[in-house]
Amino acid sequence: MSLAIVHTRARLGIDAPAVTVEVHLSNGLPSLSIVGLPETAVKESKDRVRSALINSQFEFPSRRITINLAPADLPKDGSRFDLAIAMGILAASGQVPEASLKKVEFIGELALTGELRGVNGVLPAVIACGQSGRALIVAKDNAHEAGLCDSTKSYSASSLLSVCAHLNTSSELPLVTFTAPKMANPVPDFKEVNGQLHAKRALEIAAAGGHNILLYGPPGTGKTMLASRLPSIMPALRQAQSVEVASIYSLCGHSYQHWQTPPFRAPHHTASSVALVGGGSHPKPGEISLAHNGVLFLDELPEFQRQVLEVLREPLESGVIQISRATAQLSFPARFQLVAAMNPCPCGYLSSRSAHNQQRCTCTHEQVQRYRKKISGPLLDRIDLHVPVNSLSIDELNLPAKQQANEPSELIRLRVMAARILQHKRQNCNNADLSVKQLSEYCSIGKPERELLGRAIETLGLSARAYHRIIKVAQTIADLAAAPSIDPSHIAEALSLRNFDR
Repeated sequence: MSLAIVHTRARLGIDAPAVTVEVHLSNGLPSLSIVGLPETAVKESKDRVRSALINSQFEFPSRRITINLAPADLPKDGSRFDLAIAMGILAASGQVPEASLKKVEFIGELALTGELRGVNGVLPAVIACGQSGRALIVAKDNAHEAGLCDSTKSYSASSLLSVCAHLNTSSELPLVTFTAPKMANPVPDFKEVNGQLHAKRALEIAAAGGHNILLYGPPGTGKTMLASRLPSIMPALRQAQSVEVASIYSLCGHSYQHWQTPPFRAPHHTASSVALVGGGSHPKPGEISLAHNGVLFLDELPEFQRQVLEVLREPLESGVIQISRATAQLSFPARFQLVAAMNPCPCGYLSSRSAHNQQRCTCTHEQVQRYRKKISGPLLDRIDLHVPVNSLSIDELNLPAKQQANEPSELIRLRVMAARILQHKRQNCNNADLSVKQLSEYCSIGKPERELLGRAIETLGLSARAYHRIIKVAQTIADLAAAPSIDPSHIAEALSLRNFDR
């Protein structure tokens, strides 16, 4: 038969749309043309496929070969279509049975020798392939990713010859078996942090409710040390969440090593807006998507360019980042927990409270205000907790290990998990994700609490967004205490954790 149809998958953001490879052999001068909006890497596949077929001892047809990648309006990029194109040519020329291609999809890059090479972004294709009810053949290098999805029947192959032998039933390709990765938690422990009880309490509240937090204080007080330990008290990711994170990492060519551990991303303050939110000519996820279901830590927050920080406002509210290009609009998940750290002034020593610290602030009032105004009000308003981290005293620094009353992360994590369970039983989401409608339904407050909040709004000049976020934090504090409802002490603590002075 001179016409063959092969199934494969393209890459479009976090999705893997189906692509049908149609191969037609006709009479005429020998040629090979690829249509269907192929980009450069796809156009170059004809040379890789020709050499791979010849070096694998197959016959390359001396006919006019037309290859259509449907749908024609979907951009095709990368080398992931090599194997599917090769199988289409072999089926159209009668060298492999076409019937064997109906229930199988192919993804992989071909070497000139006929060996199969892995490609990026395989995991989203594996998930989509399982939903379509077909099996998938991938390169051996992608077998680990394919094994993360237990709903898809996947095979791993090392060469074009082994794929053809499998389709001709002369030998079987190894079936990729699902093996749940062991949970790894390499995150440092809170028991290594002396003092800073106020900051530890704030981080516990942030972890329990999924709240964003800003740590500010002089240099060397442990802000980065505290932030890096936040994932150690967060609940482990569910299997579906881990697969989602691994899919995002797959698109970037990375491997998600620490299974079920919330990801922790800490981009440098010189990062561009594209590096942070994603993009490029072939859009890839940025740091906020790589931090999905985990923590995005921005150290030295005012040192980031203002336009870079402003792009965080939309995903902080929606949990999704939309990237628009001339050819397509892509969506990447970005439901992360923001942890930011900064100094109180350019020199860092404004209001430094430490008996051993002899540094004195040398900044003028105008310099301090200019430094702090690098962070816009709308962005600061979206950060629920503003927590000072002060210098430790000599006694706290020199306290012997046996006398340190530092709680290990595991004990704090148990309290966080208990609070999360209460939240999901009540409203099926974290407190930080409550909508205004859900807030009025699940977080009702009485007259004393309303009066206290009213006085705070008048005194501090809080916005409506800040009003709602304070109630969310108060509800998290109540959940940590297993209290049936919010009381004035919870409101008071929530207000005390939002005291950054502009």
